[in-house]
Amino acid sequence: IGSGVAIAAFCVFLGHDILTNDLWHTTNYVGMAHVVLNYFMMAVTLIVMAVPEGLPMAVTLALALNMRRMLKSNNLVRKLHACETMGAVTVICTDKTGTLTQNKMQVQDWADVDNGKHQQPQPHIAIAMNTTAELDGNQGIGNPTETALLLWMKANGHDYKAVRNEYKVIERMPFSTERKMMATLADINGEQWLFVKGAPEIVMAYCDISDSEKQRVQELLLGYQQKAMRTLAFACKKSNSIDIDGLTLDCVFAISDPLRDEVPEAIRQCNSAGIGVKIVTGDTPGTAREIARQIGIWTDSDTAECIITGPDFEALSDEEAAKRANSLKIMCRARPTDKQRLVQLLQKEDAVVAVTGDGTNDAPALKAAQVGLSMGDGTSVAKEASDITIIDNSFGSIVKSVMWGR
Repeated sequence: IGSGVAIAAFCVFLGHDILTNDLWHTTNYVGMAHVVLNYFMMAVTLIVMAVPEGLPMAVTLALALNMRRMLKSNNLVRKLHACETMGAVTVICTDKTGTLTQNKMQVQDWADVDNGKHQQPQPHIAIAMNTTAELDGNQGIGNPTETALLLWMKANGHDYKAVRNEYKVIERMPFSTERKMMATLADINGEQWLFVKGAPEIVMAYCDISDSEKQRVQELLLGYQQKAMRTLAFACKKSNSIDIDGLTLDCVFAISDPLRDEVPEAIRQCNSAGIGVKIVTGDTPGTAREIARQIGIWTDSDTAECIITGPDFEALSDEEAAKRANSLKIMCRARPTDKQRLVQLLQKEDAVVAVTGDGTNDAPALKAAQVGLSMGDGTSVAKEASDITIIDNSFGSIVKSVMWGR
């Protein structure tokens, strides 16, 4: 339109000048050229004025059309600029559960490590009293790990609701990402018992257990973790308060969570597009490494420099952490602050970072990243802090959003 108006104006004004100006009936060719140049400059001025005025509208329209395409790929764009920024992403920091895996957890195996040495409540009682999830048929309401434990109880003929109605909860210390464990004080047949469940290495640190027994349990756990299973330890003791010292290790559970079928191909596409993928998870090093191996992130040539735990990363100085940030492929036992720090260090190295998250604690990292990607079943706080919501929680959808951004 701008070009058409400019050409039309040039022709009309020049034609009018030729018909009315006596200059065109002389041999003053320099004067004629001067007139033509003036009208040409007027035409160029019209284009210069018209095109920039239309550019913001054209860019906004292009991004809006892109939003519609991305929505069909299960990417709900919350902030318009994210459409374009996704095309420039060089690093994706992704969590594991629900993004790389299906978030359909089920108990694969369990082991009674106490072997009946101590007189203590059965494991199904500890599970029922020391969980807050609920079952609606075979669907869970609450934490997926706890849901898997309740489904295991159901499959073995135990009703968690009946157990909770029979016994009384006195006090509870809820799970947190810092503690990585949960404790419940309950009245069981007139005796007060403290039930604790959480990350095995954390729980065992509070247990009275011999070195040989500890080594045996660690070998058992390592076997589970090398099969990409999440592990949980259960411990208990008679107590009148939530004092977690001097516990007796009761049993360990191995929980599987199948990979999403499309993830290995999506990771391959990221690698071929020059995008680095880093797994940031709360799981153990063994579980995280095996998942990374199955999807193609971890290779035989990778060394210990490519994996680190959250506490070890926190202990590094900013200078040391910045050197490790680029080479890292896995951060395990990670806390929200570790995730945020990793993002900020990568940005200082000129990386354009996208971060996935679903919990309230992920909000700082989502906000710090150039593009925050919340999960469709995530908390409202995570979605509010993000730029794009992945409706189906799939890593494959994230790759599609990068494609549309480009």
